[in-house]
Amino acid sequence: MLSEIVNWIISTVGTLGYMGIVVMMFLESSFFPFPSEVVMIPAGYLASQGEMSLTMVLFCGILGAILGSLFNYWLAYKFGRKVILKFGKYFFMDENRLMAIENYFYKHGHISTFIGRLIPGVRQYISLPAGLGKMDLRLFTIFTALGAGLWVIVLVLLGYFIGQNQALIKEYLHLVMAVLAFVLIIMSVWYIKRNKKHHETLQ
Repeated sequence: MLSEIVNWIISTVGTLGYMGIVVMMFLESSFFPFPSEVVMIPAGYLASQGEMSLTMVLFCGILGAILGSLFNYWLAYKFGRKVILKFGKYFFMDENRLMAIENYFYKHGHISTFIGRLIPGVRQYISLPAGLGKMDLRLFTIFTALGAGLWVIVLVLLGYFIGQNQALIKEYLHLVMAVLAFVLIIMSVWYIKRNKKHHETLQ
């Protein structure tokens, strides 16, 4: 089943080209629960075969992720919490989940838009509390681009170097996620302590 999905993605990306990557990553970063792994890893494999440009694959993947995140940000900013909950139920977004993501955002501050892009199940929705909280658009875009960029680079390089070995990709992906989780914990602790010291200094 997995190999069939991967082959379909490769075929779709190969047919639609770079625009297909942008569209699929836009969907992955908005409401649609579409895993980026099944887009960017095959795209990296196609780049290794000389069928696509590695630079353009990375650019289009990051661009699509940013556009999808901006779409969610705009929805939350423009229409507010009630509308998000009203229509979010069709995309696995209920009040409890939104509250959990909101709490995560308010606990970690603006850097959560960077950290959240690297956490499965959070990356699609971290833009919502940013929009609801009227986060500065420039900062939101920068943090989103950094987080999305790091994740896209990891996936594309996995596809580029070991794209034909699905078992090895799964093994390395788990390793990468473990390393990222450790790094994110360190970053979160540092950022919280830094903010705490900053507030104490102001007082």
